[in-house]
Amino acid sequence: MENPSLEIQLKTLPNAPGVYQYFDAVGTIIYVGKAKNLKKRVTSYFTKTHENGKTRVLVKKIVNIKHIVVETETDALLLENNLIKKHKPRYNVLLKDDKTYPWICIKKERFPRVFPTRRVIKDGSEYFGPYTSMKTVKTLLSLIKGLYKLRTCNYNLSHEKVNEGKFKVCLEYHLGNCKGACEGRETETSYHENIDAIKEILKGNFKDSLENFKKQMQDLAEDMHFESAQKIKEKIEVLENYQAKSTIINPKISNVDVFSIVSDEIYGYINFLQISYGSIIRSHTLEIKKKLDETDKQLLELAIIEIRARFNSNSKEIYVPFKVAVGDEVKISLPQLGDKKKILDLSIRNAKYYRMERFKQVKITDPERHVKRIMAQMKKDLRLTEEPKHIECFDNSNIQGTNPVAACVVFKNGKPSKKEYRNFNIKTVVGPDDFASMEEVVFRRYKRLLEEKQPLPQLIIIDGGKGQLSSALKSLDALGLRNTIAIIGIAKRLEELFYPDDPIPLYLDKKSETLKIIQQLRNEAHRFGIEHHRNKRSKQALNTEMETIPGIGEKTIIDLLKVFKSAKRIANAKLDELEHIVGVSRAEKIYSYYHKTENE
Repeated sequence: MENPSLEIQLKTLPNAPGVYQYFDAVGTIIYVGKAKNLKKRVTSYFTKTHENGKTRVLVKKIVNIKHIVVETETDALLLENNLIKKHKPRYNVLLKDDKTYPWICIKKERFPRVFPTRRVIKDGSEYFGPYTSMKTVKTLLSLIKGLYKLRTCNYNLSHEKVNEGKFKVCLEYHLGNCKGACEGRETETSYHENIDAIKEILKGNFKDSLENFKKQMQDLAEDMHFESAQKIKEKIEVLENYQAKSTIINPKISNVDVFSIVSDEIYGYINFLQISYGSIIRSHTLEIKKKLDETDKQLLELAIIEIRARFNSNSKEIYVPFKVAVGDEVKISLPQLGDKKKILDLSIRNAKYYRMERFKQVKITDPERHVKRIMAQMKKDLRLTEEPKHIECFDNSNIQGTNPVAACVVFKNGKPSKKEYRNFNIKTVVGPDDFASMEEVVFRRYKRLLEEKQPLPQLIIIDGGKGQLSSALKSLDALGLRNTIAIIGIAKRLEELFYPDDPIPLYLDKKSETLKIIQQLRNEAHRFGIEHHRNKRSKQALNTEMETIPGIGEKTIIDLLKVFKSAKRIANAKLDELEHIVGVSRAEKIYSYYHKTENE
């Protein structure tokens, strides 16, 4: 370490939980982190060899370190989150603080109104949310309006004004949507009973409201008020229908937050479900861009603190797929089976769906980001030292040894570059020898690229198993390219990927994007090779047929093909058209050969 002041700072760091801040030469905060043990964590940055390039750059830029000691690890998490939002350091994962989520407000009034809002005002009113979409809010408010008669006016319904007759009932009263509290037609106690029931529904508890409505229906039926009982029954059906849609697990599971994560090389996607009485009352997925190759554990811990603060969650238990350190105030559960495991699996599925949707959107709106992600994923999946932005795939095509050909297809940034496709006629191999043919075409391809000083690919894919791969390797060895270009073979039957000097094949997930691109390359090489093989056989067959015509030689065939382009057109040509090109005598021979059936 070249900076003596840094050495002193490291030696004096405490063995306590806290938050550390790294500053660059101009005094700008470039990174904020948390630690159980400040001394151990910060020292590790300067003693470890970091594989991630960005981390190495970060360490080189650090000229000053500051730290804040806190009482608990939870305090460190919260402080780290706040400092990141405040200073937005270059090397930290940045979290957007979105304050525009909708809430449902129960206004602090004598007869409280219930309405949607995006502004939280600390005036004693109760706010439920925030919700991730206004659609959810409208659905809930529609349900509440169908069950309970609440006022929608914004009058100040004080005792004095109501008693003085300041207000008159409006159309909502005559439509049966309000009981007329403005004229004293409804008591404050009765109104607040409805408000209490609404609060329970917003918390996900339908039990009390259902029991209350069922009792009302029974009492009305016993008193022979069947029409009113029927209206209550309809409300019960509405509530039960909504409950059936929203209840997805055991109603005993309540006051629980569920978190899961799926990630790739560049982004992490964290899904959050909030469960109340067996119902999902909130769902949200957070997308986080990695900065320093953060692990899933690091991203999930950061997201849990952020999301719980953002949605004002006080749930006492959290379900997660693996252990996380987010403080001792909340119980951490790792479900393995039953209803708890089902809800965790649902969260993981939501994260995966969100990730796939983002892939589709980004592919259209931000192609550069899409390519960068695909390349990073392929580099990781295939254990490469660099991103395979330029890939070439080889395939042999022959039928019982006739017309042996090979194809080379080229992909740039995960997409076909058809103008760079090449076909090869096998020149040095006699008979159906796939191994020798592969050795020949690979040698010819890269010998030419080297001679013409053309860019070489980062990855070569050989359609075939160990034998074809070994043959291709001989050519790379001969050209001195063995360690310059990565090369793998793909066997058709089980989609096995073979590597040089490694007897154990690699198996990729059947749904992996990397495998899909490799399969696309292989299929494209096969198609392109077969097409060339078919054309060559057809041309040979036609040319051979013309050569059997007595008195017609190669020069005549070439002259005719230059004009008619194919043997089929020559066969259908008129006599005078043929005479114009090859003369009367040869034209009559060709015309007679193709029209002998008619002449007979």
